[in-house]
Amino acid sequence: MIVEIIAITPDDVAVAAAAGADRIELVSGIAEGGLTPSAGLMEAAVQAAAIPVNVMIRPHSQSFRYNETDQRVMLRDIEAARAAGAAGIVIGLLNAAGEIDRTGLELLLAAADGMDVTFHRAFDELQDQAEGLRVLSEYEAISRVLTAGGLRPAPESAGQLRMLQELSAELGGPRIMGGYGLNADNAADFVKKTGVPEVHFGSGARVKGSFQYGVDARVVERIRSNWPSRA
Repeated sequence: MIVEIIAITPDDVAVAAAAGADRIELVSGIAEGGLTPSAGLMEAAVQAAAIPVNVMIRPHSQSFRYNETDQRVMLRDIEAARAAGAAGIVIGLLNAAGEIDRTGLELLLAAADGMDVTFHRAFDELQDQAEGLRVLSEYEAISRVLTAGGLRPAPESAGQLRMLQELSAELGGPRIMGGYGLNADNAADFVKKTGVPEVHFGSGARVKGSFQYGVDARVVERIRSNWPSRA
């Protein structure tokens, strides 16, 4: 079981890694759902611990539709993430029809050549998630899809996530990583119901369950204790 923790500071990275996290999703602008961090923050986060740091590439929170100007910014941000030593990037692009933007996706995947790639919760805005997963399965460069199975917290969409996990296995597609609404108390039951191989924690891994505070080492240790054998 892979445990991923959202970090917004280098201290978050250090605490999460020491407590047993496997991977970091580094973001800024968490109140807007997560935006691209600065180059300085990328560098400091990568240096804070030895575990992989995947950087959010999201230039604004207006939507998941990105024009040519946005995409040029995203390409530069991918360059910055690579230069900082990040292991991967976190992206998600939709078109005007609310489907996956293949053209934009392929542009970013080419720039991310050799880096780990997560398709983020833009996926949860798709009307047909099964079809969306089939599309993403065409791209070997995409390692995983972060999803709650829809717009509600992931524990409320366990059936949908089970379907996605089974479809991913059938397609040989990207791994399914469950996220949104997970914490140390519900994660084990969630994994049992869905069968997902990776789990993602935001406020559920923080002091007082809030992004106003740092990552809580004791909570991460509780999460990790559910799966003592690290992948």
